[in-house]
Amino acid sequence: MGSRSALAQREDGATIVNQRRELAVVANTRRELVALEAMTVGELAEKYRALFGIPTRTRNKAYLRKHIAWRIQELAEGGLSPRALDRIEQLAPQVPVRWQTRIGKADATAGHPSAHTEKSRDPRLPPVGTVLTRVYNGVEHKVAVLADGFEYNGTCHRSLSKVARLIAGTSWNGFTFFFGRTLGALDGETEHAR
Repeated sequence: MGSRSALAQREDGATIVNQRRELAVVANTRRELVALEAMTVGELAEKYRALFGIPTRTRNKAYLRKHIAWRIQELAEGGLSPRALDRIEQLAPQVPVRWQTRIGKADATAGHPSAHTEKSRDPRLPPVGTVLTRVYNGVEHKVAVLADGFEYNGTCHRSLSKVARLIAGTSWNGFTFFFGRTLGALDGETEHAR
């Protein structure tokens, strides 16, 4: 019985050490989260880059705090369960295209393999090499579809909306401008892409 109590004492000692470690991690995490409140936008952007491995495109303080806090807690607590990660992989092909790049970047920086690390191409786009033609105000405009954007008047542009803005002189959704609301003719107009 004496050896049993020594074993129980060692287990109790190990449990106490583990509890102290967990409390230290919680205290450190709490300190990091409180420190976020005093940071400037520039400091938050640097912290974001350090934690996620990519620069942020936003200067929104609340957004940065929220995402940095999530990442700090994820690193401290271990992140999502393997079951949740498997479910994300199952659902990933169904997510909107605009989310896929973000998912790929997050997975790549977290060390999780992902099928979405390549830059995704919007499935609504015609094949590379297609020339979109749009008659606007009596002038025919031709736009070539490239692998990484669009060519209009010898200049490459990242988005179809940018090209539409150049042609119309006002903001347009690129797909609506070139394909209409249902990839057909615009309401009441006969002008559309061919």
